[in-house]
Amino acid sequence: MTLEEERKYDVSPSFALPELVVADVRPVARAAVTLTATYFDTAGLRLARAGASLRHRVGDPLPWTVKLPTAVPGVRQEISLAGGDPAAPPEALTWLVAALTRGSPLVPVAVLRTRRQRVDLCDAAGSRLAEVADDTVEVLSGTAVPRTFREIEVERTGGPAGLLSAVEEHLLAAGARAGGFTPKLVRALGAAAAYPPDLLPPAVTLPATARAADVVIAAVRGAVARIVAHDPLVRLDEPLPDGDTAVHQMRVGVRRLRSDLRTFKPLLDQRWARPLRAELGWLGDLLGAARDAEVLRDRLRATAAADPAGPPDDADLAALDTILAARREQAYAALLAALRSRRYLALVERLTAATRRVPLSPAAAAPAAQALPGLLARPWRRLVQGGKGVPGAAALKRSAPDVDWHSVRIHVKRARYAAEAAAAAGDRPTARLARSLARLQDVLGEHTDAALAAGTWLTLAESHPYLADTLTHLAQRERTLTTAIRAAYPARWRKTARKGTFLSLHV
Repeated sequence: MTLEEERKYDVSPSFALPELVVADVRPVARAAVTLTATYFDTAGLRLARAGASLRHRVGDPLPWTVKLPTAVPGVRQEISLAGGDPAAPPEALTWLVAALTRGSPLVPVAVLRTRRQRVDLCDAAGSRLAEVADDTVEVLSGTAVPRTFREIEVERTGGPAGLLSAVEEHLLAAGARAGGFTPKLVRALGAAAAYPPDLLPPAVTLPATARAADVVIAAVRGAVARIVAHDPLVRLDEPLPDGDTAVHQMRVGVRRLRSDLRTFKPLLDQRWARPLRAELGWLGDLLGAARDAEVLRDRLRATAAADPAGPPDDADLAALDTILAARREQAYAALLAALRSRRYLALVERLTAATRRVPLSPAAAAPAAQALPGLLARPWRRLVQGGKGVPGAAALKRSAPDVDWHSVRIHVKRARYAAEAAAAAGDRPTARLARSLARLQDVLGEHTDAALAAGTWLTLAESHPYLADTLTHLAQRERTLTTAIRAAYPARWRKTARKGTFLSLHV
């Protein structure tokens, strides 16, 4: 998978590409080529309307390409494959876009023939920094050409971030017009491809006069967007640019949505929300198993590296990593099988529909400022006071068992998600509380991960006695960390508790 960062410009048929003189950059003209691409989509153009595409292009060494939108305008994820039948997309790519197609058949929707004149922008060593493509595009209908258009694409391929802006100055001065980020396919298909996507995005901001319903809808759309955006990245099983994993981010989306459905229970039609929470729980368990295995492998490396005075034996660490890798592969295989199931596609269909219509109760018509404090107070009260045998955050003792510390973390997370959803309406005290809860969740999350690792190492020591010394040492290191976290926790909690004093009237 690669990231494609490009800018597009509309030009007239008579436009002359200017000399691209940019400091420390050497333009190199390439021979013109003709590219013929067949695009596949659903009958309702679900991919095109979502800003995605799946094409087969004749002559490319990797003829099959999927492009997926990102949150950054002009930047898309690109995945290419070799071989396959030109008339039918490879199964791997079909599943890669399944969260957008929801299993609907893919059929040819457009054929484009592009005559491309390319200029590479290279550094002194000849390395390509950017590519300028002057494209004349013919939309084909059999042997007829009902439409033709011309555009300039400038794609950064390794140069500095400012290079695209420097090239843009030359193009605009020569008469080009900034064309936004409309893909060729959308221009070719016309109005039908420009209809809103099935998956509606959350509002960027909410007004102070927002209704409770507006906050609920924004929360649901935000969580669903996170789930769907990370679906193809989970299938690719590649790390994210920031070092995180798609499994983790997709799991966060599932957990957040389940938490929001709980927090906003009085505002939702429970005949809709209750079964949806159950299905999200099924998916969350599968993601959780894969994520826990990821965390354990990461902790193995981190814990070993943090003990330079007495590092574990390299051979033992390699053996442990092999064991954990096998555990992770087993969990990932189960997750991938689920993502290829009808049950999952049905869940995605329901989630997509929820971005267009959330079944609400009459109470959701109330102003957010009136309804949300009481709803936020519920998870806050559970966090502060505890219940059902679980201590509240204020009463959590250093000697409490790991399960109690984990339970408090869960309540912190639920209170945080509720506060973040409520803060979307612009309430500053709620936003400050959400940030403090996030920091507290990080602290308790580290405790949970360390406790999980310590328990896992000791369990493995029983089944792998030849690694017992190393595993016992690793477990002791993790327990040292949990002890330090428990000692620092009261001060961290007091800071958070002060941020939540404004909820006292509702508790």
